[in-house]
Amino acid sequence: MLAQYEEKMKKTIESLEKEYSTIRAGRANPHILDRITVLYYGAPTPLQQVANITVPEARTIMISPWESSLIKEIEKAIVCSDLGINPNNDGKNIIINFPELTEDRRKELAKDVKKKGENAKVAIRNIRRDANDALKKANKAAEMSDDELKGNEEKVQKMTDKYVAQVDQEIETKTKEIMTV
Repeated sequence: MLAQYEEKMKKTIESLEKEYSTIRAGRANPHILDRITVLYYGAPTPLQQVANITVPEARTIMISPWESSLIKEIEKAIVCSDLGINPNNDGKNIIINFPELTEDRRKELAKDVKKKGENAKVAIRNIRRDANDALKKANKAAEMSDDELKGNEEKVQKMTDKYVAQVDQEIETKTKEIMTV
């Protein structure tokens, strides 16, 4: 019965990790382009499906479209995104150079990381509440004894503590990555 709630908590952690992978930490990370879609034959298509993305240097991402006609479309999609990066093209490839992050920008990103982590903790606590509500319902319907209810509530709390600690670890790791010059 508790497995479904643990699965939801795991998904919350995975979602947080995915969000963190799109946050720029000074180095070129191709995952920041994961959310960008390009109009390809009239249909919005993820950038990874229309181009090859490589990191030739620590602060550079190179996008090689499979069709040269897509260069303008890809450039437009990157400029219109909320990433705040300017692409350059050499006719065949699009090159994105990442400048050093300023101290203010690092602090801003660290705050964002913390906020996203707090949201994940809230989600985990909501899952705990749902699990406890389900346990109490089962207890009222005489499907489990009071002792079983107490034991299961303790298991839910241990599970919650484990995943909240994992979120704290994720926050600490990403903040350290961002603040490292």
